[in-house]
Amino acid sequence: MKGDSVLTKQQKLLTLNLFLLTFVLGTSEFVIVGLLTEVSNSLNIAISTAGALVSAFAIAFAIGTPILTAVFSRFSKYPLMLALIAVFIAGNMLTAISGSYALLLVSRVITAVVTGVLIALAMAVASEAVPSEKRGTVISIIFTGFTIASVIGVPLGTYIGQWGGWHMTFWFTALLGIGSFIASSATIPRGLKGTRSSLKNQIGLLTNSRIIIAFFIPAFSIAATYTVYTYLTPLLQEVLFVPDRYIGLIFLLYGVVSIFSTLIGGKLAARNGIGKLRVVFLIQAAILASLYVSSSSVVTGLISISFIALVVYVMSSTIQLYFIDLADKYFPSAKDLASSLAPVSVNVGIALGSALGGWVTTNMELIDVSWVGAIAAVAASLLTFISYRLDRKVRSGYKAVAN
Repeated sequence: MKGDSVLTKQQKLLTLNLFLLTFVLGTSEFVIVGLLTEVSNSLNIAISTAGALVSAFAIAFAIGTPILTAVFSRFSKYPLMLALIAVFIAGNMLTAISGSYALLLVSRVITAVVTGVLIALAMAVASEAVPSEKRGTVISIIFTGFTIASVIGVPLGTYIGQWGGWHMTFWFTALLGIGSFIASSATIPRGLKGTRSSLKNQIGLLTNSRIIIAFFIPAFSIAATYTVYTYLTPLLQEVLFVPDRYIGLIFLLYGVVSIFSTLIGGKLAARNGIGKLRVVFLIQAAILASLYVSSSSVVTGLISISFIALVVYVMSSTIQLYFIDLADKYFPSAKDLASSLAPVSVNVGIALGSALGGWVTTNMELIDVSWVGAIAAVAASLLTFISYRLDRKVRSGYKAVAN
């Protein structure tokens, strides 16, 4: 069945379920951003203290995901995913009943770690359960769940929080988790076994030079975008002079355009994705740099911002498959861990881009985030070029041995 290039009904249902799972995970992760004011007022804490919940989630995600993915890789994927979704539901319920900052922080850290492992497992299941020709398309659909979460899930969760209190939002995400648990129990294949391997062998993957180079490709690309995106609101207000009432609409349109970015990425992954990403990142750099000039007009500035959204996730499917393929070649026992590296790298990129943008806004002009972001995209292109050259060298070596 795996060699067949057409998805069966069961594989289509599995793809739909994994898409819904990432939508639920993404909504739970991102919705806190829209509720920071409500949380700070409710718990009587500073907005910056509430904002630390976002950083804590990203840090727990980045540190906990690869470690726990390595530890759990020996277990069969069906019971493991259901157990982790159950913990995710419990984590959201714990957030929903939190009456103190300490409990809220603990509940978000628990949710972050399980979210990371579930994403890794979703990608691994998709990679194993569908035909190789369809992996890029299926993984791009699964990634789209995150984008839809930011376009639909987050505004809906924010509205629920403003209407019924922020606790209500997390009862809502817990309810979404229950729906995902039921769907997963019906669609995840039961025959996907774990890989028995020592933790030392698993972590060995993280010391491989090819994996290290690949890890920083999406990190620099996402950092390039988030250098600008983190400060998009002040850019719209102070540089483009967009009235406050339209800013929410612009963020919504940004999210809609980024959906197409993910879908384009799926097509790219099917056709020498790494080779093409060298050029894609240079195009990303040019688009980011163009904002420096186009910001003199609202119309041209918004066009540049739209193109920033159009390229932001183009690399996602290619990089996800690239990690899995590199692990298959060098560390076959660590494929689940390899599946976790793309989302971890993205979280590192978000943190790096936000910090870089913060440094620019403190020490330079606000609009300078555009060309600084462009430099990060050029760095992503250079790393991709190095990886591509190494791939060609390895293939040439195989051909020489075969002859």
